Amino acid sequence: MIEKLSTSSLKLGIISGGQLGKMLIQEASKWAVATYVLDPDPDCPAKRIATVHVQGDFLDFDTVYAFGKEVDILTYEMENINIEALIKLKVDGYKVVPDPEVLALIQDKGLQKEFYLKHNIPTSPFSCYESSDEIHNAIKEKDVSYPFVQKLRTGGYDGHGVAVIHSAEETLLEGPSLLEKKIEIEKEIAIIVARNDLGEVRCFPAVEMTFDAQTNLVEDLFCPANISQEDVHIAENLAIKVIEKLEMVGLLAVEFFIDTHGEILVNEVAPRPHNSGHHTIESVMTSQLEQMLRAILGLPLGSTQLIMPSVMLNLLGEAGHEGAVHYEGLSEALTIEGVKVHLYGKQQTRPSRKMGHVTVLSETLEEAFKKAEIIKSILKVKSCQK
Repeated sequence: MIEKLSTSSLKLGIISGGQLGKMLIQEASKWAVATYVLDPDPDCPAKRIATVHVQGDFLDFDTVYAFGKEVDILTYEMENINIEALIKLKVDGYKVVPDPEVLALIQDKGLQKEFYLKHNIPTSPFSCYESSDEIHNAIKEKDVSYPFVQKLRTGGYDGHGVAVIHSAEETLLEGPSLLEKKIEIEKEIAIIVARNDLGEVRCFPAVEMTFDAQTNLVEDLFCPANISQEDVHIAENLAIKVIEKLEMVGLLAVEFFIDTHGEILVNEVAPRPHNSGHHTIESVMTSQLEQMLRAILGLPLGSTQLIMPSVMLNLLGEAGHEGAVHYEGLSEALTIEGVKVHLYGKQQTRPSRKMGHVTVLSETLEEAFKKAEIIKSILKVKSCQK
């Protein structure tokens, strides 16, 4: 791959052309990499800047397999992909990174949790059930007690496929599920870790996240996280342990709970660029996107030194607004020093849809938070019809 990169003839295939694919293409363009994107949406965010956009279903075996044969190296920016096609490509000698076997494990939250147990990686207590009827029976038998968190084993994303169940009056999700004891959470943090095929590993600085209670989406995050150096060390070592035990090449976002007793527990992982790493584009020496390219292309990993403290805000569609997008307050937001606005290029907005993000940089976190509060009050994602 390095030889093709040095002659500007490398073809990078990316499954899914959402905002993460778009941002990865922006980074790849700096190295003159040709980018091929597979996405069913004719107007996906990555289409405008990809070398080639293939419109097709990434859950269809034949479509994914044919796409993978057209590129030198295949990667992905989401997990819900036809895994059989990726495995077949690997068996037939095509390069798929991260490895499809890793993705298959991560796709299934039950297998993911069993992996943590096998390797003595701390995580919250859990049990697996095939149906809501099985869960109801377990509740009757007192094997399960309220409150608990139900997660569909496959297909969940951005808060979808997750329910916190407090009582018998609440409706269970349908499908094979993972049930976790509801943890009393003090903080939620994340660390992105990268590993190349030489075994070189680097962690990005820990971030701390706050979530919207209704949408279960990240409302904002800040870096560096407000945790002790001891906790940073523990979390980094756990992130490194996870990626090494997976023997994974690529980029892995590791999300943690810190409970009210101070215990650090691995929650979930994602084998791709992640919302918790958007701030790295401006605030870290090497962005998560460049680091991913370095990792999957077998290049030396870049420095993850923090340049400046930052707060990252997701730009979500406002409640009551659906249709052609209009960004209210954009000009005013851009007058504030250290404010970097990223619009994903989605033409249609709807309530809570991720439409962009804003990174706020400042000399101190306190100053960055003050600016972030101003941004929250003035920059709104609305529809043109309202």
